[in-house]
Amino acid sequence: MKDPKEPILVTRSSMPPLEEFIEEIRPIWDSHWLTNMGVYHERFKEQLNQFLGVPHTELFVNGHMALEMAIQAMGLTGEVITTPFTFVSTTHAIVRNGLTPVFCDINPEDFTIDVSKLEALITDRTSAIIPVHVYGNLCDVDTIDAIAKKHGLKVFYDAAHAFGERYHGKGVGTFGDASMFSFHATKVFHSIEGGAVCYHDEALGKELYKLKNFGILSEEVIDGVGANAKMNEFQAAMGICNLRHLDEEIAKRKQVFQHYMSRLQGVKGLRLPAHKPGLESNYAYFPVIFEEEVFGESRDQVYDRLRSCGIIARKYFYPLTNACDCYKGRFSPERTPTALKISMQVLTLPLYADLSLTDVDRICQIVLEQKSEKVGLT
Repeated sequence: MKDPKEPILVTRSSMPPLEEFIEEIRPIWDSHWLTNMGVYHERFKEQLNQFLGVPHTELFVNGHMALEMAIQAMGLTGEVITTPFTFVSTTHAIVRNGLTPVFCDINPEDFTIDVSKLEALITDRTSAIIPVHVYGNLCDVDTIDAIAKKHGLKVFYDAAHAFGERYHGKGVGTFGDASMFSFHATKVFHSIEGGAVCYHDEALGKELYKLKNFGILSEEVIDGVGANAKMNEFQAAMGICNLRHLDEEIAKRKQVFQHYMSRLQGVKGLRLPAHKPGLESNYAYFPVIFEEEVFGESRDQVYDRLRSCGIIARKYFYPLTNACDCYKGRFSPERTPTALKISMQVLTLPLYADLSLTDVDRICQIVLEQKSEKVGLT
C-alpha cells in the first residue's frame, strides 16, 4: 500500500523492466539512426499489424496528429458527425481541418454515440462519421456500418481507449475505413507518446505516409503539403517492449476493475460500467455515474472529498467538447442533453496495473464515507 501522504493519481504509466528497455535500445547507439522510419519503427508496425489483426498501420508522433493526418488523408469535406463526449482532441482535429463537427448525442448505457439519432443529422454536406469508443466501450459498429453504407459516408473511429480489444474475435482496429489508436503514456498501452492509424485501403496509407513526412514521396519528389508527425525510434522501442507485457498488464487491470465492482456494486445511486457481450475488454477506465438524488451527494462533492485525501480522480469527460470555452457561441451542449447530463455525473476512479487492492479499498471507503455515516455504518 502507498504511503497515505503520497497522492494516488487517476492513472500511472506502465513501464517495462529498465534492463529490458536498455537492451532494446542499445543497438541505436551503434546505428545512430534515431528517427525517419528506422528499424524499430518498421518492426513496431509489423508487430502491431499482427497483434491488432489489421492489414495496415501507419505510426505517428502522437494520437492527435494521427487524427488530424487521417482526416486530411481521407479527403473529408463539409460536415462530420461525431460525439461531444470525448477528449477535446477529437473535436479539435475536425475543426483544425476546416470541417464542421455535427454533434450526435450519446446513449446513456455505454456513453458511445447514439446510433438511433445518427440518420437525422445527415445532410448533403456530411462526408463522414467519426465515432469514439468510450472508456473501452465499443460503439455499435454494425449499425454505424449499415448507416454509412446506405448514405455513402466514410467511418473513422477514434479508438484511443480501445487498444487491444476484440469484438466477437475481431480486432477493434478492423472496423470502419480506419481507426486511430493513441499510445500516450496514460493509456493501457503506450510508446511514451505516439499514435497509429489502422486502415484497409493502401492508397490511404500512401497519403498518411506523405502527410506525416512533409509531403515527401521520394528523395526528389515532394508532391504534397505535409507536416512532421513521425514516430521516432525510442518511442517505437518502448512500444515494442510494452507490447510484450500487455496481456499481463490487462490481467492486472482486470483484477483492479473487478475489485472496484465487488466493493461498489449494488450501492444505490451509483451506476457502474456495463459489460458488452462479445467484447474482450482492456479495462482502460472505471467510470462511475453519481445520481445525486439517490446517492445523496453530487459527483463534485465526492471528487472534492477524494482529492482532500490525496486521491486524484477525474471528471472525464467534463466539460463536453461542445461546451468548451474555445467553442462558446459556436456549439450548443443543450442539443446533446444525455451527454451533458452524464458529463456532470461521471467520475473516473484511479485504475492502473500496479494499483493495490488495498488502495482500491481505501478509495471505495472514501467514496462511500458520507453514505456509510448516514446509515450508521463504520
